Amino acid sequence: MLLENKVAVIYGGGGSIGGATARVFAREGARLFLAGRSRARLEAAASVARREGAEVEIAVVDAMDQDAVDRHVTAVADATGHIDIALNAVGFDHQQGLAIADTSLEDYLYPVTGYLQTNFVTAKAVARQMRSQGSGVILTVSTPGSRLTGRGLIGNAAQSSGLEGFSRALAGELGPDGVRVVCVRPHALKDASDTSYTGVMFGRIADMSGLSREEWVAGLAATTLLGRLPLRAEVAEYLAFAASDRAASMTGVIANLSAGALVD
Repeated sequence: MLLENKVAVIYGGGGSIGGATARVFAREGARLFLAGRSRARLEAAASVARREGAEVEIAVVDAMDQDAVDRHVTAVADATGHIDIALNAVGFDHQQGLAIADTSLEDYLYPVTGYLQTNFVTAKAVARQMRSQGSGVILTVSTPGSRLTGRGLIGNAAQSSGLEGFSRALAGELGPDGVRVVCVRPHALKDASDTSYTGVMFGRIADMSGLSREEWVAGLAATTLLGRLPLRAEVAEYLAFAASDRAASMTGVIANLSAGALVD
């Protein structure tokens, strides 16, 4: 198993990517600590992971709150003696699809400050433990918005570009201490619209275009080289590999999981 005897913490563990990754991490032998704001969603994700045979604990934690995350990381480290993997899969609804003239400063900054804050908070907390043990992997999640252009992407583009820059810089800082940082950049997930905030967000964008959400998502898929969007399980499988010792030389990378919407 890829992650046997590894301790993994997932913030946003009840979300689409977090829950899918918890299941794959569990199958690959990790001991899991899932954290998020919704106990019900965490319980659901934990139930699926436990069916894979994993030991799973959950905690209601605000991943925007440094003190709360610090306490959670300390509790995990005290219970296990080490933290090998930390994934921030926190996601939340934000404004996309509007021209800059129709976008407020507040709506523009909301995803920028939100995503950068939660990733800073969780990375800072786990980095302390990982540096002391001389090993660990920090995983972050971006979007193709960092490389795309066009109307309606300005906040998403700034947020994703900032997070990718943060991940690269963090990899350089923590590399000498044996800690790796890997950022994944999946496209919109084909099977997540009904289970995450993206369904509402994509629906709003589709309405602006006079399309149904299904028609808009189909148009998005048509822009990829594979003619389809990625799946949650595909992202989770890659994250498991990136977190494993088989990827021991991988750090500072932005992994393109866009199904060919972007070509590196």
